[in-house]
Amino acid sequence: MSFFKKYSGTTNTKLIRLERLVWVFIYGGLISAVLGYFVENSQGQDGTFMYLGGGIAVLIGIVMIVVRSQLHEPD
Repeated sequence: MSFFKKYSGTTNTKLIRLERLVWVFIYGGLISAVLGYFVENSQGQDGTFMYLGGGIAVLIGIVMIVVRSQLHEPD
């Protein structure tokens, strides 16, 4: 018995790519927002840009989750 279970979701490559891209946008956006917080303390405008970019990336990821929930695997 392994610690990590295998993913038992879709086998459609387009849906798998979409699912991976969702997490890239979400985690990338969160990292960018956190880095923007620390950069803002030293260089104000750069931090604001990173906040906005990270927030937009997170929003795109959330929208992609909603879109993925509406898609179904073809039979």
